[in-house]
Amino acid sequence: MADRDARAATGNADSRISQRQITKDSMNLAPAFRAGLGEIGYNEGQNVTIEYRWAEGHYDRLPEFAGELLAHRVAAIVASSSAGALAAKAATSAIPIVFLTGEDPVQLGLVSTLNRPTGNVTGVTVLTNTLAPKQLQLLREVVPTATLIGFLANPMNPITETDVREVKSAASATRQQILVVNARNDGELETAFTALVQQHAGALLVMSDPFLLSRPQKIAALAARNALPVMHQFREFPAAGGLMSYGTDIADGYRQLGIYAGKILKGTKPADLPVQQSVKVELVVNVKTANALGITFPEAILQRADEVIE
Repeated sequence: MADRDARAATGNADSRISQRQITKDSMNLAPAFRAGLGEIGYNEGQNVTIEYRWAEGHYDRLPEFAGELLAHRVAAIVASSSAGALAAKAATSAIPIVFLTGEDPVQLGLVSTLNRPTGNVTGVTVLTNTLAPKQLQLLREVVPTATLIGFLANPMNPITETDVREVKSAASATRQQILVVNARNDGELETAFTALVQQHAGALLVMSDPFLLSRPQKIAALAARNALPVMHQFREFPAAGGLMSYGTDIADGYRQLGIYAGKILKGTKPADLPVQQSVKVELVVNVKTANALGITFPEAILQRADEVIE
């Protein structure tokens, strides 16, 4: 996909749908979305055109993108982040919106109820912010000497304050301390890791934020350079050379997102589509990275892992 905003496909399309994301899809999740559309009978370039918008971590651009998509008169808007969904909802009450979020969509104000959303919004939730207690427990098993845990967050994300509060609460139950470091761009990622090393953090947990989740290779490289064990949300991180991940199968969430978008293109109203929850959770560990860090995964962790990367 292009670095700049561009139409993703042209041709004899009978429907047009927009997919709005905070960042360029470096985790290659767009194919999973298109696969979901395909299950309903929509194939990009054949009978549907997808207008992609990548904000590259600049949340302030979302209202601008919403205006552009309204001008294109799209049939539906797909927002794969909480911030994108809120911007879309603020822009239109007429065009159907399908969201993907790791937060409670009722508390966010996206829908009134999960079973029967009202208005023009529905979507898919994935387990992200509720997994902090388990992620911290796994870190304690793998790195038992780490009592100070870094939490890498994006201060521009509207849900950061809530996530920080929940992570600190989870850490207090396991007698771990949390050091919050912020990064909203690649330069600040470097600074964040420098701060973690200076403060002697023993491990790091990464927030479920679109910008941060789009940088698995960058974060894995910084973790290796600074010899820091890192727990991520998605398997794309250990696959890129990181230590481990525990979280939702995000590709499955994107597939469900595509299915819902396809149903809306078929004529189903958002209010008739209950908010779905993608509950498939996986533990992935990278043994090669552990060896480089001088870490040995406990046998119990290896037995529980859904995937062990050698």
